[in-house]
Amino acid sequence: MITKVEGIIVSEVDYKESSKIVNIFTKEHGIIDALARGAKRLKSNLAGVTSKLTYGTFYINYKEKGLSILSEVDIINSFKNIKKDLEKISYASYLTELVTQVYRHEQNSNIYELYINGLKKIEANLDPMVILNIIELKLLDNLGIRPIIDSCVNCGSTDVITISSYKGGFLCQKCLENDKIVHPKTIKLIRMFYYVDISKIDKIEISDNIKNEINEFVDDYYDRYSGLYLKSKQFLKNITKV
Repeated sequence: MITKVEGIIVSEVDYKESSKIVNIFTKEHGIIDALARGAKRLKSNLAGVTSKLTYGTFYINYKEKGLSILSEVDIINSFKNIKKDLEKISYASYLTELVTQVYRHEQNSNIYELYINGLKKIEANLDPMVILNIIELKLLDNLGIRPIIDSCVNCGSTDVITISSYKGGFLCQKCLENDKIVHPKTIKLIRMFYYVDISKIDKIEISDNIKNEINEFVDDYYDRYSGLYLKSKQFLKNITKV
């Protein structure tokens, strides 16, 4: 029986001479492993629609266990703007690896929605670092390691002046030790990033200094607490340094 699902290809591997096995991230069924027979043949109806980041409606002979069979794809968005830009594709690749690892930790359909909305924003030329940081902050809930961003992590005061990845969240003046002081806008935006509906964002205007402070916190927090190893992370760092 053919099942119709919305999803996005998060990885692909060659299978035998002319076929592929694709991993399709879907809202309803999670990550599906599907055989795309003949997808490497130019005349196949699956040629050109089974590459990574193809977002569409997939017609699948679905098997909950084992390998499903992909028969047809209707493209919703091929994310051409992302694919033609090395920096955008680097951010998208890191985001893809991140969400698939987090999804395996907690199978929550909200992760799929975050991922698709994030890709749409990067495709629409919104700042990819900011979009990635917003999603990274939101995914900390799924990993069970959310920082304290409503009050001081030590005493509960709401009069906070900085944020520390080492101490796990906001700090007030009284609880400050040798912690680095960040810009007040950095504190405000980290909290806003966590709560904002990413689908509603249509404009981003943040200084490079603030963006870098936010990214530094998020990056260090993940390194300290997530336990995730992402191969695409170092490549992204190398690209963004150029």
